[in-house]
Amino acid sequence: MRTDQILTRLERVFARLDREPERPAHLQTPQMSRHRVVLLGSTLAFYLAIVVAVLTTSWLVRLDWQVMFFRPYEQWPQLHAFLDYLVVLGQRGPTAVMVAAWLGWRSWRQHTLRPLITLGVALLLLNITVGAVKLGLGRLGPHYATQIGSAELFAGGDIFPSGHTANAVVTWGILAYLASTTVTRRVLSVVSATVSLSVGATTVYLGTHWVSDVLLGWSAGLLIMLALPWFEPLIAGAEARVFALRERLRRRLETGTVPVPVATALTPLLSAGGKWQLRLAGGAGPQEPAAVPVPATAQAAVAGPGHAPVPRPAAHVSGRPHLIRSERTPVTPAGSRRPAHTERPAGRAAARPATGG
Repeated sequence: MRTDQILTRLERVFARLDREPERPAHLQTPQMSRHRVVLLGSTLAFYLAIVVAVLTTSWLVRLDWQVMFFRPYEQWPQLHAFLDYLVVLGQRGPTAVMVAAWLGWRSWRQHTLRPLITLGVALLLLNITVGAVKLGLGRLGPHYATQIGSAELFAGGDIFPSGHTANAVVTWGILAYLASTTVTRRVLSVVSATVSLSVGATTVYLGTHWVSDVLLGWSAGLLIMLALPWFEPLIAGAEARVFALRERLRRRLETGTVPVPVATALTPLLSAGGKWQLRLAGGAGPQEPAAVPVPATAQAAVAGPGHAPVPRPAAHVSGRPHLIRSERTPVTPAGSRRPAHTERPAGRAAARPATGG
C-alpha cells in the first residue's frame, strides 16, 4: 500500500471523527485535590508497611504460610472451574484489549484522544512500578517455596506484588476515572473495586499468590490511580501533538507535496549533477533537464552537404551518474580458453629443447 493511500485512509478516519462531536460540555479533568493527596499518602504508607513486614518475616509471612497450608482450592473444589475464568479479568492482555476497545469508541464519539492516552499512561506506569519491585525483591510463589516460614525473597521469583491484582485495579479503575458524570463515576468505582478484590482473592484461592502479594498489588494499583491527575498535563500535551500532526498531514494531502524526509533521502540519488531538483514541501515542482547546445558546424557535418541541419534531441540525463572504465567492477571470466597442459610439471616451466646439435 502506498503512502498516499495510507494518508487518505487516515484522513477519512479523522474526518469521521470531526463529523461526530459529542463531547459533553460538563466533562471535567480530575484534579489533585487535598482529599486525593491524603488518600495517596495513606496508601503509600500502607504499601511501605507491607514491604517492611515481608522483609522482616513478621506475622504477615506466617499468615501467608497458614493460608497456603489450608489450600482453599481443596476446601472448595466446586469453585475451581468458575474462578479459572474469573481470574482472566486480571490478565493484562485480554483486559487491555477490552478496555481499549471501549475507550476507542468513546474517543471516536467524543472527539478526543484523552481516554486512550490516559489508558496508555496508566499501563506504562503499572509496568514500570510493579515490574521494578517484582524484579528487585525476587520473591517465589507458594508453589515454588523451598523453606517453611521463609519470606522466599531474593530467590529469582517475580510474584511480589501480584500483577493480576494491580492490573485489575488499574484497567477497570480507569473506566471510573474517565467517567463523565458523578453518578457514573461512583457506580464504576464500585464495579472496579469488586472486580479487583475478586481477582486478588481468586489468586490466593488458586495458590498462585501469597496473601501479602495481593495486599501489595491492591496498594500498587491504587497508587497509580490516585497519582494520575499529576500526569494530566502530559496527556493533554500528547493529545495536542497528535492533532497537530493530523493537521500537517491534511495540509500535505491538499497541496500534494513530497514530505521533507523523503525528499532529503532521494535528492542525492536523483540529482545527477544538479540537473534534477525534487519539489520539497511548499517549494516548486521538478525541473526538466536542459537540452545540450550543439554547434551549427557539427550539425551540418552530420546532415551532409546540401541538406538542412538536423536538430538533435535533448540529452538524456540518467537517474545515476555514469562510471568511468576504471571504476567499473572487473568481470572475471568463467574459465581459461587455453587447453590444460597435463605433461608440464607443476611449479616450474618446461625445459626447452636444445638447438644447434
